[in-house]
Amino acid sequence: MTPGAGAAGWPGMAAPPDVPAAGSTAPASAIRTQDLGKRFGSVNALKHLDLEVPAGSIFGFLGPNGAGKTTTLRLLTGLARPTTGTATVDGIAIGSADGRLQRRIGYLDQDPRFYGWMRGGELLEMVARLHGMDGGDARRRVGEVLEVVGLADVARRRIGTYSGGMRQRLGIGQAIVNRPAVLFLDEPVSSLDPEGRRDLLEIIERLRGTATVVLSTHILTDVERVCDRVAILNYGSLVIEAPINDLLERYALPVYRVDPEPGQPDAIDRLTAALRDQPWVRELRVEHGLLRVFVRDPAVAGPALLPVLAGTGVTLAGFERARPSLEDVFLHLVANGARATDGLPTAQPPTGQSPSGREAPPQFPSSWPEKPRQ
Repeated sequence: MTPGAGAAGWPGMAAPPDVPAAGSTAPASAIRTQDLGKRFGSVNALKHLDLEVPAGSIFGFLGPNGAGKTTTLRLLTGLARPTTGTATVDGIAIGSADGRLQRRIGYLDQDPRFYGWMRGGELLEMVARLHGMDGGDARRRVGEVLEVVGLADVARRRIGTYSGGMRQRLGIGQAIVNRPAVLFLDEPVSSLDPEGRRDLLEIIERLRGTATVVLSTHILTDVERVCDRVAILNYGSLVIEAPINDLLERYALPVYRVDPEPGQPDAIDRLTAALRDQPWVRELRVEHGLLRVFVRDPAVAGPALLPVLAGTGVTLAGFERARPSLEDVFLHLVANGARATDGLPTAQPPTGQSPSGREAPPQFPSSWPEKPRQ
């Protein structure tokens, strides 16, 4: 059961003291960066990032490994200092020393570590108290968060006994205890099984309208499911930022999916050779026996494709015009080195970093200290 939203939009809760009251002026942009950059020695991990994230959106932050996603999130949460540029989060400049930024954000690291000897509810209450809630308020808030993330039944179990999915739920729980205006989630579902991913995405969906959510991930189907807008990074540079539907309309090529019956390799070879010879075929991908035919003009390709299929003698299990996906856009803009806008240079690896190089990882202890034995 999901409790009803309170005045601040958070489930079951009235607005905290530092949340603007209804009718007051709030930033139209939850995040704004200008020329934001970060170097790690000779590696330019993030370069001249100009980005604006609308308040209240679920914002996907995409890119291959080493693109600069985690670096950007660490800069925006105050965990790292920029080499160049400025940024504001919920109207607060990053790097502010007064603690306002930390009170207005939540953050889930891509590899969260918790005290295994603590109980789930105990950890959340500790986080609530660190955010200044007193005993009664902290316990009430923890109860609400446990319901939101689906851990109320295991709140008294030690975290060391939690499954990976339960720990990720707990990670989101600690990130929303303070009712953040902006919630940063760094690869929250990458290590989960399909059921765990589904559950975590449902939690993220339930946060829509309660906060601005920035979701950094490389699982593109998840982004299509929950995000309103996306930004794509490559080699530390912003390739494009736009609503997902606009990207699909603008960059995704028309595609037909051809599914031959198994056990006919010669016919499939004839089919792929015939399709590659067609002037209306822009790209052909063969993945596990399934053909995806990207065409230049569906009005031309539609009538011409069926005679080609029939002429090769291939027996089909299925044939359809498929909806272009965010993966198609991503590969077009990143993997194929396409330009997102006129005048935007094709992203190249920064000096001192190979195409497969990763940004310098954040330094965390290899394990948290265990509770001392009495």
